[in-house]
Amino acid sequence: LRTTLLFPSPKDLYTAPDSCEGRCREPYSPEDECHCNPECERHRNCCEDYYRHCRDEGFSSSRDAITDEELLQVSEQLYKADHNKARPTDIAINPQYQASPDETDDQEDRSPQPLYKYVNEELFSKPTYASFIKLLDNYQRATGREEDVTAEELREQDNFLREVMKTELMKKLFAFLHKKNRYGSEQEFVADLKEMWFGLYSRGDGEQDSSGFEHVFSGEVKKGKVSGFHNWIRFYLLEKQGAVNYFSHNFEGPWDTYPDVLGLQFSWDGFYKEVGSAFIGSSPEFEFGLYTLCFIARPGRACHLSLGGYSLSIQTYTWTKSTYGDGKKYIATAYVISS
Repeated sequence: LRTTLLFPSPKDLYTAPDSCEGRCREPYSPEDECHCNPECERHRNCCEDYYRHCRDEGFSSSRDAITDEELLQVSEQLYKADHNKARPTDIAINPQYQASPDETDDQEDRSPQPLYKYVNEELFSKPTYASFIKLLDNYQRATGREEDVTAEELREQDNFLREVMKTELMKKLFAFLHKKNRYGSEQEFVADLKEMWFGLYSRGDGEQDSSGFEHVFSGEVKKGKVSGFHNWIRFYLLEKQGAVNYFSHNFEGPWDTYPDVLGLQFSWDGFYKEVGSAFIGSSPEFEFGLYTLCFIARPGRACHLSLGGYSLSIQTYTWTKSTYGDGKKYIATAYVISS
């Protein structure tokens, strides 16, 4: 489940409008495609090579920088604060066949039984789970079809954010980001969460057809393949309905309790997902908080964390074609990439 980040060679960059070469500390201009000033990391609108060219003199080296060591520390704090996670007796999975790297795109069902043997659905009555599940049916999965967001769906978004912010986990995350000068108040943090996760943008032909939340947690179908869909609750509910068919797994994490991590192959109403990495047994606020942390601290890069003494990395990507606020980027995707 590892990924390689590919950067253009220097000869491709020296006149490129999407590069920071020669532009470090350049004043902000809304006409620029991406930015290289010390504030760009806070606004998540840096050019992809900002860290290569400007890290030593930019925002990343200031007292507000989020260091690799701090990411390891705060992720362990969030791991310990996940009080709503599944207990070992709440879930029984049956991973069955482990696919080799050259088998993951075979689209062959090598596991005759469902992935989930048992889930204690009393978990789903917890406020963060219940408010999360209500969000899952708010989306059309096909990209290119405009989302019609109703007043009730907006209330469901607000209710989910309200419930997760009651948890110790999200309070710890806010306290960390507040200390690092990313947000001045919890109200500002929640407003930004709503935009970065639920704000709509176009993956299709100009239609407002997607959001970070839809892509990561609910899943989409684009060009005949499943896109996103990295959530165990969504998978379990659809598998129970017969809409998802589990094929195999290619990775299982080292944890002997929850949350665990699984890389899996499956079909959703006939549409295939080659590697759908997901936490298993984590609370909604745990995934939401961890992905948010990585998107803010390491947008577009591998974000190295520690959970229960084991290393884990999360990859996020920013949506580059549209922005909100003062040039902030939406979440394009977020997922686990390694153990």
